[in-house]
Amino acid sequence: MSKSEKLRVGVVLGGRSGEHEISLRSARSVLAALDPQKYDVTQIGITHEGVWLVGENVLDAFTGGQVRGLTPAALLPVPTRNELYTIRPSQVGEIFELFAAVDVVFPVLHGSFGEDGTIQGLFEMANLAYVGAGVLGSSVGMDKGVFKDVMKSNQVPVVEYIIVLRREIESDIESVIAKAETVAPYPLFVKPANLGSSVGVSKCRNRSDLYEGLMDAARYDRRVLIERGVNGREIEVSVLGNDDPIASTVGEILPSGDFYTYEAKYIDNRSQLLIPAPIPDELADQVRSLAVRSFKAVDAAGLARADFLLDKDTDDLFLNEINTIPGFTSISMYPKLWNASGIDYPTLVDRLIELALERKVERDRTVRRYDRA
Repeated sequence: MSKSEKLRVGVVLGGRSGEHEISLRSARSVLAALDPQKYDVTQIGITHEGVWLVGENVLDAFTGGQVRGLTPAALLPVPTRNELYTIRPSQVGEIFELFAAVDVVFPVLHGSFGEDGTIQGLFEMANLAYVGAGVLGSSVGMDKGVFKDVMKSNQVPVVEYIIVLRREIESDIESVIAKAETVAPYPLFVKPANLGSSVGVSKCRNRSDLYEGLMDAARYDRRVLIERGVNGREIEVSVLGNDDPIASTVGEILPSGDFYTYEAKYIDNRSQLLIPAPIPDELADQVRSLAVRSFKAVDAAGLARADFLLDKDTDDLFLNEINTIPGFTSISMYPKLWNASGIDYPTLVDRLIELALERKVERDRTVRRYDRA
């Protein structure tokens, strides 16, 4: 591609996830930041049912719930065809027609089928450059139980936890409650293992709360995390890079509620972001170091936000989770931390696309055929 040609970017939004609506908010900011002098942008929407749609003003159509005018589309898992096709009915069956070529994909998909390695596998099969972590980093970062197992093996502190299955909850919830009560005294937190934005998360102060929390979390995932409740401060840091990542200024969230719920994040507008976090420099350095260590441990790439809990009673620091596709609105913590570190939003978006292309070059160096000397 010559320097005079624009880079063709496919922005994927929506998705089969409880975080579908958050994806639309993030995508609006990303799309606004993509310089039309540099990029030829194609919007690709995925419905709650998993249907891929393209057309005019996809984001506006999804936001308004008016997608009838859009056209079904597909990305083929064929390495020689970095192209998006529309699917049209005909008398002889469905016809695939070329819609747009794509050089790099920017998935703005939070939660399942977007942040968990599934769509990254499709991009790998298609041999496309894409923003963010690969299959491994995405899947490990997404599953809270597996992620904590990996962190423990890398000497990154996490709170006590267990994983239970939806089947266990539905067949013998009393045994699950008894098992949960061996983790720690109340309060306990219950979370779907593979979801974000605090969807399905409950703070449980007694058995009744725990019963309700388990039933709610099991609606969103077959794996449910139960962990000790920490009277903690919410400390967050952003990570950027591939093999040699860097960490941003450290921030703190003062949630409007008892903990950082979905409503506190996206609805009531009363939570406060403190940048930089009012913590000692030595502790901020520790947060950054652990964030980079966790990023490397799961083989993340491009971007991630690491969320910590700082125990108010003991000053112990715990890594809560890593988000490989964090909230990306212009007022989200990830870009705001980088803005405070000297990288504004449009520059950050440019850098993430550069990192995606760099990683594709590195991936293409891998030999796919065994030739005996």
